[in-house]
Amino acid sequence: MSGVGHVTQDWEPVVIRKKAPTAAAKKDEKAVNAARRAGADIETLKKFNAATNKAASSSTSLNTKKLDDETENLHHDRVPTELKKAIMQARMEKKLTQAQLAQIINEKPQVIQEYESGKAIPNQQILGKLERALGAKLRGKK
Repeated sequence: MSGVGHVTQDWEPVVIRKKAPTAAAKKDEKAVNAARRAGADIETLKKFNAATNKAASSSTSLNTKKLDDETENLHHDRVPTELKKAIMQARMEKKLTQAQLAQIINEKPQVIQEYESGKAIPNQQILGKLERALGAKLRGKK
């Protein structure tokens, strides 16, 4: 075996530790601890969703903008009573359940439920789908 490097296996356990805190983190910790010892009031701030890559969905920002522009009554438009009744009547005439209607317009049954209970914020796209599915005119009275 001369001339050939002899390979041995090393069965020693390798311990991989979590990275030690960076110098900046240590410095902050030191400063906080020093302030604590000095008896100063310490205010810590927990940042929620910090460093997450979640852009606010455009629909919510539109609604919040509408709310910001609104000065008097701070609430979204809800489904008017006539519309609730119109949706329910048209659905009953077609003998559809809320779930079946939701399936036809490709929405969750909860959406239909919210429209019929008046909790939903009217969405023109959904109203359009409902009109086509039910064969009834639901909007245009405003």
